[in-house]
Amino acid sequence: MKTIPSQLEQAFRTAIRKAFDLDADPQIAVTLNENFGDYQSNCAMSLVRSVTEKSGQKSNPRAVAQAIVESLGESPMWSGVSIAGPGFINVRLSPAWLADNLNALRQDSRLGVEPAFSPQKVVIDYSGPNVAKQMHVGHLRSSIIGDALSRVIEFQGHEVVRQNHIGDWGTQFGMLIAHLRHLGQEQQSHIEDLEGFYREAKKHFDDDPAFQDEARATVVRLQAGEAAELALWERILEETRAHYQPIYINLSVKLTRDDERGESFYNPFLAPVVADLKAAGIAEESEGAIVVFVEGHENPIIIEKTGGGYLYATTDLAAIRYRTGTLKATRIIYTHDARQAQHFAMIFATARRAGWADDVQLDFAPFGTMLGEDNRPFKTRSGDTVKLKDLLEEAEDRALALVTAKNPQMPEATRRSVAHAVGIGGVKYSDLSKDRISDYVFSWDKMLAMDGNTAPYLQYVHARVMSIFRKADSSSHPEDAAIEELSTPQEQALAKHILRLGEIVDLVSRELKPHYLCIFLYDLATRFGAFYENCHVLTSPEPLRATRLALCSLTARTMALGLDLLGIESPEQM
Repeated sequence: MKTIPSQLEQAFRTAIRKAFDLDADPQIAVTLNENFGDYQSNCAMSLVRSVTEKSGQKSNPRAVAQAIVESLGESPMWSGVSIAGPGFINVRLSPAWLADNLNALRQDSRLGVEPAFSPQKVVIDYSGPNVAKQMHVGHLRSSIIGDALSRVIEFQGHEVVRQNHIGDWGTQFGMLIAHLRHLGQEQQSHIEDLEGFYREAKKHFDDDPAFQDEARATVVRLQAGEAAELALWERILEETRAHYQPIYINLSVKLTRDDERGESFYNPFLAPVVADLKAAGIAEESEGAIVVFVEGHENPIIIEKTGGGYLYATTDLAAIRYRTGTLKATRIIYTHDARQAQHFAMIFATARRAGWADDVQLDFAPFGTMLGEDNRPFKTRSGDTVKLKDLLEEAEDRALALVTAKNPQMPEATRRSVAHAVGIGGVKYSDLSKDRISDYVFSWDKMLAMDGNTAPYLQYVHARVMSIFRKADSSSHPEDAAIEELSTPQEQALAKHILRLGEIVDLVSRELKPHYLCIFLYDLATRFGAFYENCHVLTSPEPLRATRLALCSLTARTMALGLDLLGIESPEQM
């Protein structure tokens, strides 16, 4: 079904044309106070001048609103239209219309969310771990925000190309490969401690001038494509994958080896990027380096260092060129630390100037920092960076203790499965429920709380709804029962909220902010709680019982779908 705002917009546009022969944005929004209605149009104030000029007679917002309301007339969609204040037009949706639309949703696997009318090819760049290092909590936000956006945009019907821009190239690999060669065959076969391996190589490099020369010679052979160096480089890369790929699986992040497009992939494209930018007069020499000056920025971006060598900016420009030219992307989204905002602004401006992003939407979706409860960047007690693997293991351990205390009779395998869903879901939701632009404080107690805007609470509500069906007769099939009537305020409030899913999905995709979906799901849980408290389900007579079971079913399906779009599981029991 079309979203409610889009249906109202079409009706109001028609009314405005009929009343004034003007084409104007009706400015449809959800009402801030449900006592006045469900949606409102705020266009009357902005239309006054145009109406006055067109008619030649002075008008006022309330008169404009009155004319629009008269042109709207009656519709099965609303039960009432009223004017408040200086000219706000409030619309109250009809309970019968709500019931009809919910009935249409019962057999719809997409719960009324229409596929995109004009599907795009969308590249989403996220995660980006560094080779020869373990993932730490700093990688969490990019990985799960990017994954949630990928899921939402893919659900809309767009073709999503996930891109994991791993740090797998550069001068440090000469040091790492040379050190690996020094370890001998037995230790080369398995590098269990990536952090230890990197520290040993760095110390070796810092303490031994002869090793420094060897490392520099090694990186030259690597960049020249020598087979021995490439084999050891691949060995380090494979060992790193063995560390981060299980983390993606544990987080339900949909990134695979096929999605990797690391710095090494773009290496052959760097020289042509620099050459083409110079030939176009966009890049120029400055103090021996090749740079691009970008309007509005004091310092240029350097794309080739003095004496040769390329930088991150060169690779990012090559990536945009590849993604638009080869992949034919029409939208590219980057989810990275907010401190890179200036870098991406300059990269985007350069790509557009070079003609590599014509008719392509370039989006930077920055995020803030995860803080500890001391309001400083999240660290271990010793001050070290928290490894992501350790954080996730602790989350599952804490969740298992909670699940065991709450339901000790549950079989151990089930408890561990639920603990995984609750622990990992708690970590992800704690992040995704915050506006990504903001820093946020990580708290174990708040993250795993069974009340409030948390994943465990939403998962509990889903499990609670599913328990209703376990208690119902085996003959109850809510997907087959029609919703006859929505007679109570709680039923109507729940119905209106379920029907908002499509507009929320559109909002997340447009603004690139998953927390809007989190707010929607928490409000869904709250409205279901009010419904369940005030409306008997299993003990109600038919057909009321069937109607309320159908509402329960739609609530559970909406909650499960919403959590899945965030990459979070929805257990059927807790």
